Amino acid sequence: MFIEIDCHNELNDLITKTLVVELMGKHSNVVLLNENKNVIDALRHLNKFDNSTRDIFPGSKYTDIISNKLDFCNINNFNDFYNSLKITDNFSISSAISKAFNGFGKNNLLHLLEYIKIDDSSSSIQDLENVYQYLKNLSNILNSKFLYTNTQSVDVKQVVGDKKDYFIYLSNEKYYENLSINFFIDDFYYEKENTERFKSYRNNVLKLVLNQVTRIKDKIDVINAKIKECNNTNLYKLYGELITANLYRINDFPQEKITLENYYDNNNLIDIPLDSSMSPSKNAKMYFKKYRKLQNTIGIVKKQKELAEEELKYLDSVVYEISNAKDITDIDSIYSEICDNLLAGQNINTVNNHIDVVTNKVEKENSSLMPTKYVIDGYTVLCGKNNKQNDYLTCKIAQNSDIWFHTKDIHGCHVILKTDNEIHSSKLDITDINIPDSTLYKCACLAAYYSKARMSQNVPVDYTFVKYVKKPNGAKPGMVIYTNNKTIYANPQNFAQ
Repeated sequence: MFIEIDCHNELNDLITKTLVVELMGKHSNVVLLNENKNVIDALRHLNKFDNSTRDIFPGSKYTDIISNKLDFCNINNFNDFYNSLKITDNFSISSAISKAFNGFGKNNLLHLLEYIKIDDSSSSIQDLENVYQYLKNLSNILNSKFLYTNTQSVDVKQVVGDKKDYFIYLSNEKYYENLSINFFIDDFYYEKENTERFKSYRNNVLKLVLNQVTRIKDKIDVINAKIKECNNTNLYKLYGELITANLYRINDFPQEKITLENYYDNNNLIDIPLDSSMSPSKNAKMYFKKYRKLQNTIGIVKKQKELAEEELKYLDSVVYEISNAKDITDIDSIYSEICDNLLAGQNINTVNNHIDVVTNKVEKENSSLMPTKYVIDGYTVLCGKNNKQNDYLTCKIAQNSDIWFHTKDIHGCHVILKTDNEIHSSKLDITDINIPDSTLYKCACLAAYYSKARMSQNVPVDYTFVKYVKKPNGAKPGMVIYTNNKTIYANPQNFAQ
């Protein structure tokens, strides 16, 4: 694409510069030319010495792109088409056409050949002639303004695989009157843009969480070092006692260590380090002070470690949620959760600078809390896909007589099997469940599938009545305790099938 731009030079003379936009996939480039078609600069510099077919750098002469491929629209008969293909022992129709002609993608040709029921490896004259005629009819319509003529139209199918794509085929029905191919191009790039926005949003939220994970792990390392020091509590007490008992024998001058008999260990000798800037009696007081301080500290640091490990476990569950998020709505819910629990007290505007998508939390809050609904053997089964949904499902939606499923000691979703049981909650007993074992197993497979153990084949899943599931005060979202449970070993792949 050549864009001509009128501008003035340093002498105020009117000149024309040209912006060349070369759209060639990974080889795309943008080049600015002067009035003599010399390169002023380019987005990507190319050089023939680097195996490029032309020079693109400041001062070089711009040359057009040279392609050895043919224009299919200029092929007027089958003989020309056939002679353009290279028939070899390992012949492939899709590869031969894509290598010989511009504008044909191999994947699209493969889908097209499958649609018209012609084998890709066929080299028969009849099959190749049918392919040529089909492509010719297709190109005639695509070169017109709209996807419909008086005799024939085209239809578009979406192909979902590793990459979303479309392929176009002939149809006898009037699908798209007054609709151009740009409609589908716009749809394709809309989906692509949404995918890129989702990936960017997900990666930015993941970065925030991983930063918190790093911070908590560093904190645990510091706590472990403190606990290790606290393990020497009794040693500091011993040092203080031995120094105090032997003050009359210790010379009162600067020393870095002394050797004394340990009367707690059959008078075996023990080396005691000293601070040379203090007297022996002050060293004894220092050791007693350390002993008392560490005795008071050990209980505090152990509690701190317990809280830090709980927070790390919660962060691991958030990382799992992010890795399994399917769309922007899922990330919105997770981001809202971490704003409430991880980023409290931080400047939320600073955090939002990391996020490319601006979310309307008031509008999306209710919809993001709703769990996913399944029907298994006629029973309604609800599944939470993140911690907020898990809390809302277990604590708000579920009744005492419903059955709760969760993978044992593995991050995963909460699954609720609605029983519509009228039994009084005081009579509920996990051994009296009147649900078929096959249904319970399928629900366990669902819980295992939406867990970190998805790729395993024998996953323990606990289940119990909702009555026995409790959320402790101050617990993180999704964190519960439960009792009176039984365990099923389930295969997640059974749900996937």
